[in-house]
Amino acid sequence: MGSLTVLESGPLATIQDCGRAGQAALGIPGSGACDRTSYALSNRLVGNEVGAAAIEVTFGGLVLHADTDLVIAVTGAPCPGVPLNAPALVQAGQVLRFGPPRSGLRTYVAVRGGIDVPPVLGSRSTDLLSGLGPAPLAAGQTLTVGQSYGPMPGVDLAPVADPAGGELVVRVTPGPRRDWFTDDGWRSLVTQTYQVSSASNRVGVRLDGEPLERAFTGELASEGMSLGAIQIPPSGTPVIFLADHPVTGGYPVIAYVAGTDVDLCAQARPGQAVRLIG
Repeated sequence: MGSLTVLESGPLATIQDCGRAGQAALGIPGSGACDRTSYALSNRLVGNEVGAAAIEVTFGGLVLHADTDLVIAVTGAPCPGVPLNAPALVQAGQVLRFGPPRSGLRTYVAVRGGIDVPPVLGSRSTDLLSGLGPAPLAAGQTLTVGQSYGPMPGVDLAPVADPAGGELVVRVTPGPRRDWFTDDGWRSLVTQTYQVSSASNRVGVRLDGEPLERAFTGELASEGMSLGAIQIPPSGTPVIFLADHPVTGGYPVIAYVAGTDVDLCAQARPGQAVRLIG
């Protein structure tokens, strides 16, 4: 059985899979990989089954020691020092150092066989909001590699572009509380250029910019929240919900991020310019 040892964890590294989907009615958040496209690609490149647990690395800094020979694939934000978008053999004793990515924020590390940690409520994902799942990785921790996988895909390199390093353009559609904002407020949402706040995390991408003008100033009863919802708190600036978002919320949802653009949001780094178009 294979294993990896964490020598340094960096700013944040967690175990993630497809999450705990379908349990929101019980108050259980979905969680899972923030950038679902990059996560899924990493597993496909090493022949893992759908939903195998991988490592999500936030802004590099992770250092891993291969205790045994392993096959890995690294996707998402490109970190210096490791191969990207390709299966690679890592020999026993080799050390992998993930430098800060040149663009993007989150990098995914899949190991053939998957990371074998005990599932919690059907998932191996770390949920930072609820505290479910394994704790974030820590120096000195040993990660066991599973033994369940399929054939290798026969791909030398996946032709995937790096995450955007300049202005990020995100498509949005009106949400259920669009009418809580004036037409000027909506126009401001879809015309101004925002900056990603340093307060962003796996719960959501917080955007700094001009506050939106509201048509109603009352309070809402808590409503169900979903991935990609754009909630407007009292500050008047948007929060785009990511994987660890709460299942309910009391601030109006003005819009939703369209389709796979949620994965683009997961790669937005503090200070990056963002435009919402709809």
